[in-house]
Parts: sequence; structure tokens; C-alpha cells
Amino acid sequence: MENDSLKDMAIKELLYQLADDDFIHAYRGSEWLGLAPHIEEDVASSSIAQDTMGHAAIFYKLLEETGEGTADWLAHARPAKERRNAIILETVNGPGYYMKDPDYDWAFAVVRNYFYTQAKAIKIQSLQSSSYEPLAEVAQKVQMELYYHLMHWKMWFVQLIGSNHMEAVSRMKAAIEKTLPDFAGVFSFGQYGEEMVELGLIEGEASLQKKWVDAVTPIFESVGLATTFELGMAKGDGRNGVHTEDLETALETLSEVYASDKAASW
Repeated sequence: MENDSLKDMAIKELLYQLADDDFIHAYRGSEWLGLAPHIEEDVASSSIAQDTMGHAAIFYKLLEETGEGTADWLAHARPAKERRNAIILETVNGPGYYMKDPDYDWAFAVVRNYFYTQAKAIKIQSLQSSSYEPLAEVAQKVQMELYYHLMHWKMWFVQLIGSNHMEAVSRMKAAIEKTLPDFAGVFSFGQYGEEMVELGLIEGEASLQKKWVDAVTPIFESVGLATTFELGMAKGDGRNGVHTEDLETALETLSEVYASDKAASW
């Protein structure tokens, strides 16, 4: 019985991490609506954010099926301290607010989107062999959309950093330096990490991180960037409920409509 309980906890913890990562990442992506560099990118990045929110909804639905509550409640009603997303994903796009003087950093968006999408693609590949069959089936579906998401952000990354435009290159390098110190949080599995691996739910943190480094290294080399990656969790581990005010503010906005009528069907 104890082993079954531990397995259930590990499965739910992994699902929360996957759902919460995509949920907040999709929201940060949606904040670029009408603000992207050009109209084609406005459509493309909005579509990617919509897909990502759809993935979050799928993971929340799996949690609903385990008895954790409705998918809508899990997405909109849980406080920040119960969220399991990596801290780098909740970080704001820049100063200002969407409806008032947004001073967002497109270089940071590109770097974070490329890094995260590559990490997500590696995780999803691993999850296709997960011992938890419902998650393995979902992973196969999610992978199809991820191929295009990754291709999109990789293209932006290469074009901007390889442009030889002084400002673009400077901003991209600054964005990389901003992202890496907290990016190890994306690979963290928190307190149930060992159990997740032992149960065959997903590969270990170190293995996934190495695959990420192997994937981005040739891209960095192609544009003349150093390939020494020092990934950390400078602000803490979001898997353990450690978060910033950025998440608090985002959740207030995200839950505003839901909170107006929790009984409604969303």
C-alpha cells in the first residue's frame, strides 16, 4: 500500500510540473499578442502559445482523472505556493504591463522560448516510454506540435544571434546570461525525483539536462557562441513551491475571469 501511495504521489507531482510549466509559459507567450516584431510573428507566436496552453490543459485533465480536482480549478484556483512550475518560466517579459507601457524584451522571449521548447521536446521524447501509460499516450500527441514550435524558435535564435547586428547580438547575449542561472529549474523534479525515475515515469534530471546541452551545443557553435553551460537555480526550485512575485501577479490576471463565476463551464 505504501508503494502504491508513493507511486501515485510521484505521478501527480510530475503531472503538476508539466502542467504548471506549460500554463505559465503559455501565458507569458500570450502577452506578446499585438506586440511581436511583425504581423506574421504575431500570428505564429500566438498560435504557439495557444498550443502550449492546450498542452497544459491536457496535463491538468490527466490530474483531474486522478481525483485532484477539475482541470479548471487546478489551472486557475491554486495559489502560487502550490504551483510547481520552474521559476524562469514565470519571470516577466520585461517592465510595464500588457495594457500599459509594456517594455518587453524580445531577445529574452526568444532565448527562453528556444531553451524551454528544446527542454520540453527532450522530456516529451522520454515520456513516450513512460511506465504511466496515459502520460505516454499524451506525449505522442504533444510531440507532433513541438516539432514546429522548436523549429520556429531555433530559427529566431540563430537569425538574431548570427545577424552581426550589434544591438541584436548584445541583447541576445544578455538574454542568455539572464536565462541560464535559473534554467536548471526546468530539469528539476523536486522531492519525488528519485521515485519518478525508479518507477520509470521519465529519465533522470542529469540525463535530460545532458541531452539538452548536446542539442543546443551545435546551434551555439554555428553562431560562434561559447558552449560552456552553467545552469543553476539562483532564485530557488519552483518544484518545491518557491516562487516570485511575478507568478503571484500573473495568477491574479489569469484567474480573474474564472473567479467571477467558478461554477461556470470554462
